[in-house]
Amino acid sequence: MKLLSLIFGLFLFFKISWLHQNKPLEESIADGEEIYQDFCVQCHLDSGEGVSGVFPPLADSDYLLNNIDLSIKGIKYGLNGPIEVNGETYDGVMQNQGLEEEEVADVMNYILNNWGNSSKQIITPQRVSQIHE
Repeated sequence: MKLLSLIFGLFLFFKISWLHQNKPLEESIADGEEIYQDFCVQCHLDSGEGVSGVFPPLADSDYLLNNIDLSIKGIKYGLNGPIEVNGETYDGVMQNQGLEEEEVADVMNYILNNWGNSSKQIITPQRVSQIHE
């Protein structure tokens, strides 16, 4: 009986852990919006339009949609050097914000599904963990 209880307890633990790591997209987007408001809105603005020549737009961003892993890397580790977004060159610095992998995934899901962006991909903490500097 003790063995059965132990096995059931372990099953519940792993099931809950899996569900926590793979939350529904809608929940990830909602959490990502909060993270965006705390860390990103100062430069990229509420509308995701950024500031021309200074802070690249996230709204309708060709760079973002064509370079998802590089975008994850930029959020996770910071970004330095020139990038081209929607035909305009940006050559600034985005500091590492100190976000955890789940937070990076959530904010990416928020950005990828707002302001004219649409992505069928769901960014998970596991995918973020595979991106290295």
